[in-house]
Amino acid sequence: MAISKILYIGDCGAGYAGKHLKQALDYITVPEKTGGGRFVGSLNCQQEKVYEQMRQTKEQFGKTDQRQGYHLIISFVEGEVDADTAFEVIGKFAKEYLGKDYEALYAVHDNTDHIHGHIIFNSVSFRDGRKYRYKKGDWAKEIQPITNRLCEEYGLSTIEISEDRAKKSENYKEWNDFRDGKFVWADMIKRDIDAAIIQSATYESFLSVLSGMGYGIKNAYRTEGKYLAIKPMGMSRFRRCRSLGENYTEERIRERIAQESLSSYKKIQAVQETRIVRCRVKRYKRAKMSGIQKRYFARLYKTGLLKKRPYSRAWQYRDDIRRMQKLQEDYLFLVRHDVTGDKGQTADAIKNLHLQMADRKKETSREKSRIFKERARMKPLFDIAAQLEELKECENCFQRGEMLFEQEHLRYLELSARLEKEGYTAGQLATFKEHYRSEIARIREKEKAVAKEERIAARILAEITAGERAGKPEPEMRQEKQRGQKEKSR
Repeated sequence: MAISKILYIGDCGAGYAGKHLKQALDYITVPEKTGGGRFVGSLNCQQEKVYEQMRQTKEQFGKTDQRQGYHLIISFVEGEVDADTAFEVIGKFAKEYLGKDYEALYAVHDNTDHIHGHIIFNSVSFRDGRKYRYKKGDWAKEIQPITNRLCEEYGLSTIEISEDRAKKSENYKEWNDFRDGKFVWADMIKRDIDAAIIQSATYESFLSVLSGMGYGIKNAYRTEGKYLAIKPMGMSRFRRCRSLGENYTEERIRERIAQESLSSYKKIQAVQETRIVRCRVKRYKRAKMSGIQKRYFARLYKTGLLKKRPYSRAWQYRDDIRRMQKLQEDYLFLVRHDVTGDKGQTADAIKNLHLQMADRKKETSREKSRIFKERARMKPLFDIAAQLEELKECENCFQRGEMLFEQEHLRYLELSARLEKEGYTAGQLATFKEHYRSEIARIREKEKAVAKEERIAARILAEITAGERAGKPEPEMRQEKQRGQKEKSR
């Protein structure tokens, strides 16, 4: 079994920013710890010049400050692996995780009971100058899974990655919705479940309280399925309570009903030493209600006009909001295209606009097809330019006298000759590629706008037609239907 962890190496000020990186590289290659230097290897660089090459990469891309590198440590269980096997595992891990992007030095220390490996890699990619970025969750999604797979390959034990670290939060989308001010069902459901638990002495009474709030309940006693699911009024589908969090599984709800009461929701204050604090407070006397006011509020309460605050009814207004948004779209469409006149004139104008939108849609589709065909003809040249960009740093290393990159140098010359034969430079192709990218983005936006206009026109036309049919007398409607059937038969 091997457990991994990752640390970052910061800079040491403007005078010698890479001091900590140099010290870390020296530390992991100490001969006494690495079998006399036998368990030391490098990736994408020369082992003897690793620090100099890392520094040159930073200087080339102007990124010499802030984080200098990263330090990965992979520790093995005592007695489970020897140094040679550990060195193979560490080397394979470095190649798979870092690929051909970062210069790295790795080593295995066998001077302790727990054999462990170190990987130190540059914070800046020598290929494109991008800085390595560790995101929250990368350990569970990438680093430890690679370690586990390599351990399995060598017959070593693995560690289990807990689901809460490996998976993205199930509530991530709902958090984004809440941040954007949208209605979030889970928030309301959890509040209602909490309130129902407080009001209930048994699980059965809890279900009764939820039902009284307007909730549909499924699998309450696991007769139809494994998990308790509920559905508030206005929601289209049932939702499993366990998806709301650990505190909302059926088992946990039963425990909370037995344990919780109103007192458990009161804030528990820590016992503190009593102190006398002198302060001046301006007091305002609260006006007392007169006799007639008391009788008035008592009358309101008894007649039911003064009620407790109801549960959230936000779901009731969603359809109204959608209808308002559609009405706004229709109104802006009519203003945008200057559609005026009576109902008949409006219908004719909308029909003409709908036909115009259909023609514009075809025209946009032809333009889009033309742009994609032009880009497809240039794709072989774009591929050559992309390969040259990948090999650029290797070519720079070869020009500095590093014969390790001779094969990449020959490939670079071959691709450059092919590009020159076609009559283009790498800079020109980069400009063309950016041009096609912007053109495709523009045509897609145009296509989307035309489709929306056509959809709105069709909707308004359908509403006008439906209104005209609703206003016609029955005999006239029958005659129109018969005329339509005759035309179809012809």
